[in-house]
Amino acid sequence: MSRTLWVAAWGLVAMAGVSAGRFLTSGPLTETVHAAEPAQPAPLTLDQLVSGQLKIVDLGWSLNDTSPYWPAENYEPFRLKTIATIEKNGVLSKAFYTPEHLGTHLDAPNHFEKNQPAVEKIDPAHLFAHGVKIDISHQSDMDADYRLTVADVTRWEAEHGRIPNGAVVLVYTGWSQHWTNYPRYKNQDPQGKMHFPGYSAEAAKFLVTERHAKGIGIDTLSIDHGPSTDFIVHHIVNGAGRYGLENLARLNDLPDRGFYVVSAPIKIETGSGGPARVFAILPP
Repeated sequence: MSRTLWVAAWGLVAMAGVSAGRFLTSGPLTETVHAAEPAQPAPLTLDQLVSGQLKIVDLGWSLNDTSPYWPAENYEPFRLKTIATIEKNGVLSKAFYTPEHLGTHLDAPNHFEKNQPAVEKIDPAHLFAHGVKIDISHQSDMDADYRLTVADVTRWEAEHGRIPNGAVVLVYTGWSQHWTNYPRYKNQDPQGKMHFPGYSAEAAKFLVTERHAKGIGIDTLSIDHGPSTDFIVHHIVNGAGRYGLENLARLNDLPDRGFYVVSAPIKIETGSGGPARVFAILPP
């Protein structure tokens, strides 16, 4: 744990060293963006991190036997078994079983595309990034199958400034309010088709090709919307060598921009992803 914190801390120092212009802008604005850039937040430092001055938001859910998982063949719920106790063995130890894609987790690039990196091959530098949050909760309230559009992204940029190159883009749909109600969370109709918000193919392509996002995330079961059968968003993101973050929590506690995202998936050899601790780090 301490090693992870030190790696995270040094990653933050490196990211905080960019100039004010590079922190919030990574190139010229597109023609559709006319708003002035927001003020530069104060740089974050290692001392602030280790002394507890920075706000850290846990974007993950705890795993247990009620954690939502993909309702498909060969997917099973999380299981935890006690294999030693202090009373009997002098030590507490447990064993667990979980699919890679259960609870808050990271989809590695090889999840949908061959010849892309497995989870243990992801460059650690790509797991530290500037973060932005795009709120589509109003649209999702009106349409459970809503998908983030390029127009949503450019409207966000018109108000908040260009998305930094290499950011992790998080979409807040409000769907996490259903987390503890698995049937409502997957929202299946009588034919078994799920209904929840996601990204459109066009928005996903724009973010990974025009804004060079390291990854994209969402507070639903999938970066593709519920009814998807071709999982085109996964193919676009994974095909570009990028990762997805799914089943995120507490995105409503984040500002629109001005924070960092740290993702720490379990390191499974040849894995297509895995449960992850995901944090947002905010200025004090």
